[in-house]
Amino acid sequence: MNGSRALSRLIEKLQALPGIGPKSAQRLAMYLLHAPPAVAEELGEALKGLREGVRTCRVCFNYADEEVCPVCSDPQRERSLLCVVADSVDVAALERTKRYRGLYHVLQGLIAPMEGVGPEKVRVAELLQRAQQGEVKEVILALDPTVEGDATALYLIPLLKEKGVRVTRLGLGLPAGGDLDYADQLTITMALEGRREM
Repeated sequence: MNGSRALSRLIEKLQALPGIGPKSAQRLAMYLLHAPPAVAEELGEALKGLREGVRTCRVCFNYADEEVCPVCSDPQRERSLLCVVADSVDVAALERTKRYRGLYHVLQGLIAPMEGVGPEKVRVAELLQRAQQGEVKEVILALDPTVEGDATALYLIPLLKEKGVRVTRLGLGLPAGGDLDYADQLTITMALEGRREM
């Protein structure tokens, strides 16, 4: 936008967000420019509140408004079951299923040696401390089937078993509604290896 520095700056800032390209940034900026003033004001307040109001749960390290998140403070949750995820978006995905009733532990990242991210840079020590307290009987590793997810799982499995907890990992394979002929070889192999008796 050659005519307005303010509009160009907004487009530039929006484009810096993940998943927002130049055209999407321009569309969003134009929407905000033409929307009622209250829309932009509410967006600004929400962004300001994000930095001021969101904190990390002291128990599971998920994002929360309070010192302890609603999941950790819910007495109805199964305390012997702990699901380990890489970040908070994974918690949201699991909660949408309404099937998991245990607790979570958010690592806030994955071990990635090639990028200089070791176990000390994610919440591994805190996970091991929770496993050692005796309340947790099973840890579910809900980590992405990537090099980093696998490296993290391989690092955690012996350490968790040493604490006397059962360690499981989410099943992998074909998605519901997927076509076998469109699946790649790795997905089909994982589906075969992860098969279960009916």
